[in-house]
Amino acid sequence: MDRELSVRMTEFSLSRLPRIEFGAGVLAKLPAIARGYGAHALLVTGAGSLKSSPFWPAVTAGLETQGISWLHLAIPGEPSPQMVDEAVRALRTEPVDVVIGIGGGSALDAAKAIAGLLKPGNSVMDHLEGVGPELPYAGPATPFIAVPTTAGTGSEATKNAVLSVQGMDGFKKSFRDEKLVAEVALVDPDLLATCPPAVIAANGMDAFTQLLESYVSSRAAPLTDSIAWGGMKAARDGLLALYADAGDAVARERMAYAALVSGITLAQVGLGSVHGLAAPLGAFFPVPHGVACGTLVAMATRINIEALRTREPAHPALEKYAQVGRLLNRQGQLDQAAAHAALIDTLEAWTRALGLPTLAHYGVTPADIPRIVANSRGSSMKTNPVLLEDSEIAAILAARI
Repeated sequence: MDRELSVRMTEFSLSRLPRIEFGAGVLAKLPAIARGYGAHALLVTGAGSLKSSPFWPAVTAGLETQGISWLHLAIPGEPSPQMVDEAVRALRTEPVDVVIGIGGGSALDAAKAIAGLLKPGNSVMDHLEGVGPELPYAGPATPFIAVPTTAGTGSEATKNAVLSVQGMDGFKKSFRDEKLVAEVALVDPDLLATCPPAVIAANGMDAFTQLLESYVSSRAAPLTDSIAWGGMKAARDGLLALYADAGDAVARERMAYAALVSGITLAQVGLGSVHGLAAPLGAFFPVPHGVACGTLVAMATRINIEALRTREPAHPALEKYAQVGRLLNRQGQLDQAAAHAALIDTLEAWTRALGLPTLAHYGVTPADIPRIVANSRGSSMKTNPVLLEDSEIAAILAARI
C-alpha cells in the first residue's frame, strides 16, 4: 500500500545559509579560510574542553602559519546577554577581522552574537525577541565562522543566537537576523570523538527533536521535509551507536550530518512544543537544553498525536508522524495507528537507553508547572502542528517530573 503523502509545491522561502564544508578532517581548512577575512581573529570556545583536546594545538598552529594573530574568549555554560555585552565592550577596540566559534551550541551562539555587535557596539538587549525594545538589527556583522564540536543544536546553520538569564525572572530568547548567519560552517565529524556519552545523548536528542518538529511544523515545505527525512534516517542509524562508542567514525558522520541539517530545517520552518517548553525550563531551572528536549520529546509527540486525532483527524501531520514511526522501526507496512505507537515506543526507548534524567533532577516540581506553561508560548510553540491547550502542555511536563 502506497502511503506517500500527496505534496503540492506550495509557496515557500529559503533564508540564507552559510557556505558549508562537511567531512572528516575539514578542520584543517579553517586557517586558510579565516585568512581570507583578515589577519586578526577572535576565537570563541567553551570553558575548557577544546583547549585540553588534540584539536586546539592544530588550530592555533594553523592560524599562526597563516600569519593570523588571535585572541581567545572562553564561554562558561550558556551565554547571557550580560556576558555578550561585556565581551563586546572589552573587545570592541581590538582589531578583529573574523570571529571563529568552536564548540557546542552555547559557544557558537555566543560567538554569533558577539560577531553581530562588535561593529555596532550596542547592547544585545536592544534586539532580543520578547524582551526590551526589539529594535531591528542593522549590522554590520563581523564575519563569523562556525565550527561545531557537538552534534546537537545546528547553530552553525541558523540566524539566531540563543541567550539566557536563569532564575525566577529568567528568560531564554533569541537575537535573530540573517546578517548573523555564519559565512562558513566547518562541520568535522572527527571533533565528536572527544564528546562524553551524556553530551552525545542530550545533543543527539536535541538534533532529532529539531528534525521531527520541523518535519511536522505548520510551516513545513517539501524542500525542508526532504532534508529533515534524511537527517532523521541518519540519527536513527547513528545516535545509539555514537552513544555506545564515540570512536565509531560512521556514527560520528551520521550525527554530525543530522545536527547540521536540523539547524537548516529549523531555521527555515520553525519547531514545536518541545522547544516551546525547553525555553522556560532552561530559563527557570538549570536544565541543559538538549536534556530538556530529549526528556520531553516522547511525551510531547504522544500529546500532539492525541490532540490531532481528537480535533483535526484529517491533519497531514498525523500521516507524517506515522511515516517517521515506520522510518525509525524499518516497518514500512504499519498502518497509521500502529506507526504512531511505534514512533512513541521508539522515542521512549531512546530516552531510557540514553539515560536522560527527569525534570525533577533539576528541581522542577508539580507546583512549577503553571509558571512553565504560561511562559511556553514563544515562537517555537507557534509552529507546533496543533494548538495545544494549557492542560495538554501541563501533561507533557507532569509525565517527566
